[in-house]
Amino acid sequence: MSDGIDISPGARDALSRWLDHIRAIDGAADNTIEAYRKDVVGFLAFLSAHHGTGFGRVALADVTLSDMRSWMARERADGLSSRSLARALSAVKAFYRWLSDRDDFDASAVLMTRAPKFTKKLPRPVSAEAAREVIALTETQARVGWIGARDAAVVTLLYGCGLRISEALGLTGADHPLPEVLRITGKGGKERIVPVLPAARSALAAYVRLCPYPVTPATPLFYGARGGPLGPRAVQMAMESARLQLGLPSTATPHALRHSFATHLLNAGGDLRAIQELLGHASLSTTQAYTAIDTERLMEVYDKAHPRAR
Repeated sequence: MSDGIDISPGARDALSRWLDHIRAIDGAADNTIEAYRKDVVGFLAFLSAHHGTGFGRVALADVTLSDMRSWMARERADGLSSRSLARALSAVKAFYRWLSDRDDFDASAVLMTRAPKFTKKLPRPVSAEAAREVIALTETQARVGWIGARDAAVVTLLYGCGLRISEALGLTGADHPLPEVLRITGKGGKERIVPVLPAARSALAAYVRLCPYPVTPATPLFYGARGGPLGPRAVQMAMESARLQLGLPSTATPHALRHSFATHLLNAGGDLRAIQELLGHASLSTTQAYTAIDTERLMEVYDKAHPRAR
């Protein structure tokens, strides 16, 4: 990991070991690893310049809140956006969680640093073609076959059934094989019935056939690489890798697939009220925001449901 930036051998070794860890344990994609590396290298290079070239691994435990503020001020002065700085801070915090656990020091100064505020973009739907490409790519980009099948199954559930990522990962072995309809408990304990497409059932069956861990009524349906329950970050990283390879915008996230599910149903002539039920939204206005529906189309729905007296 020689990039010509002045970082002590100890700090460079710590970063290399952390990247190896998230690559092996979390199954992070290469482009995600590279993004993390650049963000943390920038931070370490700042510390070396700020404190001197002798700022090594041991000294990393002594980083203060003042150091963090100085780094963030420098990044902003160099033109880094609030969103990019927040992403870099997230990478630095992840590195420090790992390092403090291994070197046994208090990383509060880093972990309690507040990210700059920025306006989050509403995830926008992707096209039907892009959704199919994402599903196909998530299946083939993983280094291990069963993990690719797992990622494809999760992404298919998000797009084909409109599930939240927490709802998909909350399924257990008792849900296999998938029935024609799923009973999902969503936010606020609200239950809804969701039809399951044959493609989703096939994708899940393919994953279960390859999964090296037992899928029983008492176990999670989706496993992580080391045999624990699959976390959302692994799905997000798989989607991020596919997005970058396909040239999709940054708004193409796992949650955007849920938006796409709703939007494509609506564009195919689906009833907005029915889509509201499928998504588990409490209000129609939330469903409107979730889809690419315009005000004119929304008023058409209102008029059909509540005809005005002539």
